[in-house]
Amino acid sequence: MTDVVIRRATAADVAGIVAMIADDQLGAVRESVDDLTPYLHAFELIDGDPNQVLVVAERNDELVGTLQLTIIPGLSRRGSSRGLIEAVRVAAPARGSGLGTTLIEWAIEESRTRGCTLVQLTSDKARTAAHRFYDRLGFTNSHEGFKLKLS
Repeated sequence: MTDVVIRRATAADVAGIVAMIADDQLGAVRESVDDLTPYLHAFELIDGDPNQVLVVAERNDELVGTLQLTIIPGLSRRGSSRGLIEAVRVAAPARGSGLGTTLIEWAIEESRTRGCTLVQLTSDKARTAAHRFYDRLGFTNSHEGFKLKLS
């Protein structure tokens, strides 16, 4: 087994990323690998925005993980920026290998490099194993999150 390489995603990675996003209890009901058109459009928007970083993790030339990091400039906290980590996924064969930790540590360091003073994320209440994972990495469950579905 070779080391993991974390790199910026390309359009060629979109199908593999969507497959990882769809491969869990929540993604299975809201994602579809049948039509990549909306995902490719979203990829173009992400890729064209300097405050967005969509990455994949590769091992032995296979996609084994992904996450999206958004840098949010802000006025609070004395005008500091924060890193928002989203859509963290590890492919089923790589789960339990430490890859999730590697991805989160990468996102924290990238946020620090980009001048962020805080890293944050949300996790669905149903993902209790993920909550334990984030707790182990030093994240604190300090806020309640609210969402409003628009479509």
